[in-house]
Amino acid sequence: MTDYVQELEFGLFPTPRADRAEEVLALAQLAEVLGLDLVSVQDHPYQATYLDTWTLLSVIGARTTSIKVSPNVASLPLRPPVMLAKAAASLDVLTGGRVEMGLGAGAFWDGIVAAGGPRRTPGEAVAALEEAVRLMKGLWAGGSIRSEGEHYSAHGLHAGPVPPHDIPIWIGSYKPKMLRLTGRLADGWVPSMGYADPPALPALIEVLDEAAVGAGRDPAAIKRIYNITPHPGSTADWAEQLATLALELGMSTFILGTDDATTLRRFADEVVPTVKEVVDIERARRAATPDDGPAPVNIREESPTEDEPVNPAGQHLVDIHDHLRSELESIRQILEQVSTGHLTVGAARNAVNTMTMRQNNWTLGAYCESYCRIVTGHHTLEDRSVFPHLRQAQPDLAPVLDRLQSEHEVIHQLLDDFDRALVRLVTDDGTGQSGRDALEAVRLSLDSLSDQLLEHLAYEESQLVEPLGRHGFG
Repeated sequence: MTDYVQELEFGLFPTPRADRAEEVLALAQLAEVLGLDLVSVQDHPYQATYLDTWTLLSVIGARTTSIKVSPNVASLPLRPPVMLAKAAASLDVLTGGRVEMGLGAGAFWDGIVAAGGPRRTPGEAVAALEEAVRLMKGLWAGGSIRSEGEHYSAHGLHAGPVPPHDIPIWIGSYKPKMLRLTGRLADGWVPSMGYADPPALPALIEVLDEAAVGAGRDPAAIKRIYNITPHPGSTADWAEQLATLALELGMSTFILGTDDATTLRRFADEVVPTVKEVVDIERARRAATPDDGPAPVNIREESPTEDEPVNPAGQHLVDIHDHLRSELESIRQILEQVSTGHLTVGAARNAVNTMTMRQNNWTLGAYCESYCRIVTGHHTLEDRSVFPHLRQAQPDLAPVLDRLQSEHEVIHQLLDDFDRALVRLVTDDGTGQSGRDALEAVRLSLDSLSDQLLEHLAYEESQLVEPLGRHGFG
């Protein structure tokens, strides 16, 4: 098995219970505020206690601004592919390209038949799914579609709308025929704990990858998505489990099944940042020491320039810092948009402008909360792992590490101040002097955070790039 070095993503898989509809929507919004990447919903149209999946996903899309949405997975026998592709493309247009498509060949056949769907043999279900995948991809490409299949057909259909991004198709599969179909055609593979627990994954991955290679595809082109349940152990144990799945089996997207806000917060605030950092560090280490021998290390003392190479471990630190700098600039840009929105309301106050301004406030709060969590996670891993390793490997670094840890405490206080200012802005009604005061407080708090954080990042690079090149991350 291998790590396919895919970008890590994390999501939520709530139960779409009709009697808890507002709780489901609130949990999806919380997932976005917490910085998760995806909300996905199971699809069982014959389940009387569940909301319709596409209706629910549409409302989630309307109540959020950045998080992706997907069925996990759509029951194809009850979702004709032409209509399913139309619904997905329409929602992709309405959400600005935030739709992914999970497909299933069908399960719970008694329920499907009760709802008017066909009862298919395993072979028929696989054949129908393959026809559907090809037909849906053709529909999303636009133009006139002619497709004659045993299960699905289109005769000169004018396809549209064309979605604003290439909608990836995941397939939920476990048995050899379905795994081979996934390897040939799918953009993603989505097994679930309970149906395929971690010890079962290697054998399934082997079949999947062999089929991809046989079809002339790079197995790394298939996104590895895993529906997970909360870990019964500690946060560290949970993070270690997911990091191991990423680094040893190539799983890259972890979707948590929970209806509990506390569990979701623990996952997003504690587990996710640790998994990301551990995986990033191990990938940097592997890049520095490939199987055919250690990579050459270029050591330097100054901050990196375009013309001067940096050792892999040091470059990883700089890459993390560059991301933090870039996101900080994005926050400033969003803040300017919010400021413009406040001025618009002041100049021509009406319901639409006020609603837009409040949505902008919410977006800023969600974006900034995610940023604060990333900075805190990065510093926590340094304090608990990287800095102790460097203290032991190079004792004369102690004064530098003491200063960096002290600066972490200062920055964390500034992050708390920033968070309080954001809470005031988001909860304010957005009008009058109180709204302007809240906005100015956010601006001043961001200035203080920026000054301290940028100085801290520059000093850390100047002092630790060279030692990391010699000692690594530990």
